[in-house]
Amino acid sequence: MIRSIRSALFYGGFTIWTLIWAIFSLAVAPLPLSARVWASRLWARAGVGWLHWSCGLRYRVSGLANIPATPCVIVANHQSALETLLFWCIFPQLSFVLKKELFRIPVIGWGLRLAWPIGIDRNGGREALLQVIEQGKLRLAAGFHVVIFPEGTRHPCGTVGPFSSTAAGLAIRAQAPLLPIAVNSGCFWPRTDWRKWPGVVEVRIGPALPPAGKAGSLNQQAHDWITAAIAEMGTRPAAKAL
Repeated sequence: MIRSIRSALFYGGFTIWTLIWAIFSLAVAPLPLSARVWASRLWARAGVGWLHWSCGLRYRVSGLANIPATPCVIVANHQSALETLLFWCIFPQLSFVLKKELFRIPVIGWGLRLAWPIGIDRNGGREALLQVIEQGKLRLAAGFHVVIFPEGTRHPCGTVGPFSSTAAGLAIRAQAPLLPIAVNSGCFWPRTDWRKWPGVVEVRIGPALPPAGKAGSLNQQAHDWITAAIAEMGTRPAAKAL
């Protein structure tokens, strides 16, 4: 009962904050990109703070020293919507690769456009890949880290799905480091339950991989590291009962 009440409190407060922020974002939209990025970061960080206060859910980051001094391609596993908020708490400038249908969501879609994302058609095949490479190179050259969730969809706590090689392909073509990140957010923000578990989400940043060799091999290195990291994190006992 307490978990339900706290989760409802989070959604209520976060919805109100998002609506207020959406109105604010309309005023920010015509401003320079730096202002729009700041607004996106503000929305995400406030959301993470509210999640901590309302649900007792915090996060811990390890491996910060592994972040390259230059823009990189971030490849991460995907377990919940939380990582899209958390990454704004770690990196100053991000460009997410996401399905373009998200732009059509009222209110949220407006905000998603602020920070120069790359919206793709997930059924676009090679055209979508070429779009990510072309637009991703522009973002990297402008000082943005490009975030790609290669599983394509969310996976349950403790599991990692197969990776597309899009992130590795972009890293090689742009000659930018590939940075693997493992997140166990699904153990606390499960995709099959609207309620949130209190605790500490782990965000592990692995060693940056040099953009050398073939995309398939580089992609496998990232997948292996993330899979091993997720296995080490394990699953929370409460999450097993979901």
